[in-house]
Amino acid sequence: MKKNSTPKNIVMIVSDDQGAWALGCAGNKDIVTPNIDSLAKNGVRFENFFCTSPVCSPARASMLTGRIPSQHGIHDWLEDSTIERKKIEYLENQNSYVDILSEAGYTCGLSGKWHMGASHKPQKGFSHWFAHESGSGPYYAAPMYKNGELYVETDYITDVITDDAIQFVNENKDTPFYLHIGYTAPHSPWIDNHPKEYTDLYKNCLFESVPQSKENHPNSIFLTHEVQQDITGNLIGYFASITAMDYNIGRIIDELVKLDLREETLIIFTSDNGFSCGHHGFWGKGNGTFPINLFDTSVKVPFIINYPPSIKKGIVSDKLISAYDIRPTILDLVNLPDSPDITLPGQSFINSLYEENFDIDEENNHIYILDEYGPNRMVRNKDFKLIKRYPYGPDEFYDLRYDPNENDNKYFDPDYQSVIEEMTLDLSKWFLTYANPEIDGSRESVFGSGQKNLAGDWSKGKQSYILEDYIRESPKYNYD
Repeated sequence: MKKNSTPKNIVMIVSDDQGAWALGCAGNKDIVTPNIDSLAKNGVRFENFFCTSPVCSPARASMLTGRIPSQHGIHDWLEDSTIERKKIEYLENQNSYVDILSEAGYTCGLSGKWHMGASHKPQKGFSHWFAHESGSGPYYAAPMYKNGELYVETDYITDVITDDAIQFVNENKDTPFYLHIGYTAPHSPWIDNHPKEYTDLYKNCLFESVPQSKENHPNSIFLTHEVQQDITGNLIGYFASITAMDYNIGRIIDELVKLDLREETLIIFTSDNGFSCGHHGFWGKGNGTFPINLFDTSVKVPFIINYPPSIKKGIVSDKLISAYDIRPTILDLVNLPDSPDITLPGQSFINSLYEENFDIDEENNHIYILDEYGPNRMVRNKDFKLIKRYPYGPDEFYDLRYDPNENDNKYFDPDYQSVIEEMTLDLSKWFLTYANPEIDGSRESVFGSGQKNLAGDWSKGKQSYILEDYIRESPKYNYD
């Protein structure tokens, strides 16, 4: 294997609301994902890979820019139901690794979900732009922007996104390209939204891979109660949407092989954030509960990287890696320098990908992973997890060595006070280093119900976050 083999092309595949547990290669015996499993078998899969925020828009913005939410200012999913909100370009004047790739001569294309503001126009170095109007919606009759025009796509959107991606590959096969594929799968809706050929695969499935709690989580909100009307039907839809996506990923790989591009193309598969399908007694991600949660099922995502000429094959890494590490790693892989004028929290994990360097354990490995969702923050290492909710709590602390499912909050246990104090200090120092005080999430009234304007001082006094009635009416609501 040659470490200095530089990929000519990059295909970045991002699923939507997919827990790290929802893959065959991750040990799930119920789900059918042969193509993604093959990428893992012939590449490196990270089992401790974390999003930067357990909800789509801030997580995707961090992935692209390398900034944490308290640097780029997207703190919640973007609610864009009005013309005014649709026009906000949340990442204006913030560069991304795609900008750098574009400037270096890569043709950059987006096929699918964007959901970082102003979806109607190409941004961040992309020249090809086939974008979902918003963040989610029906799999049939999806609103899409093509050639600057909004239309309703009547065909199954997972297939259509793939068709567009394959067309992009064919049109740019002779030049270096970066292709960002944003599937809406497996985001809701699940029932009556997926082809029968996929749902039939699960009609007799017992879904033993998905633990269903006998009781709802005390902080669970609306989605859990909706799903309980037909838990099996929703599980079938969730699993079927992933299998449909997997089939289409196979189509993309086959096209790369047909065009003799497979050996020249780096493929990454990941998700924006995790998801619970009954884990912990709720359905959803970080905003599946109120107060917002930072359980591992919400913050852990699948991450597989595959490049046949040089990346080691069949390795499962337990190193702690974050989505804010994607930018420096991709630029490292293609030997491009990053912008020298910005301070970013991430670091390249390139040494974890090559055979001769795979056993280097600490050089390119985090001691901590940091996460945030508005005023809720997490610091985690392999043994312990601390969650701080500003300003009032409730705070949480878990000893992951004995409690990997995070069932026993030890925050007030006297035996853990010294490590809690140490991790609290480290968390504070880290956010002091990287957070922009103008848009610092710990000062933002994020409820998990959506963001409709720029954050903090950038909003110029306008209200930025939505407070839904189901949160206001919650007995745990205390923000008034």
